[in-house]
Amino acid sequence: MPNLLQKIFKTGLVTEPLTAGDAEAVQVVREIEAQSRRLLGRALAIREVDAGSCNGCEIEITALSTPVYDAERFGIHFVASPRHADMLLVTGPVTHNMRIPLLKTYEATPHPKLVVAVGDCAQTCGVFKGSYAVAGSVDQVVPVDVFVPGCPPEPADILRGILAALNRRTDR
Repeated sequence: MPNLLQKIFKTGLVTEPLTAGDAEAVQVVREIEAQSRRLLGRALAIREVDAGSCNGCEIEITALSTPVYDAERFGIHFVASPRHADMLLVTGPVTHNMRIPLLKTYEATPHPKLVVAVGDCAQTCGVFKGSYAVAGSVDQVVPVDVFVPGCPPEPADILRGILAALNRRTDR
């Protein structure tokens, strides 16, 4: 134990300093909060569905919950059940094994529901295109309101996609 403490003191700080979050992303997340309160009268509940991705998009979605973005404090909640969700965030191409579960998740989500397809694979199947395991893109299985391009898209781009979907809801 004393050797470990000596090593820690001798090494010093090795982490990078935390920089302020992206000001534009904070503005977008504030707009999401205001729009969801206006439309729903409460916070936005999102159910994330991995339909067969490589998990790159999930890592970026998880970043929304980190201290840099802290989407939870702005009223964006990730929920475990589609029955409690206002929006589905779907990643990856839809595999044959996930086609029915995605459909059932969509059907279990109450109206008015929004679907945001995250990442290039969700839109074009990306590197998985033509695979024997892929049923198709997300819009071939469920209606999609907004596509968020990128491989993987940055968290700020995902937030912009969420806001675009909420704005589409007001246009209807």
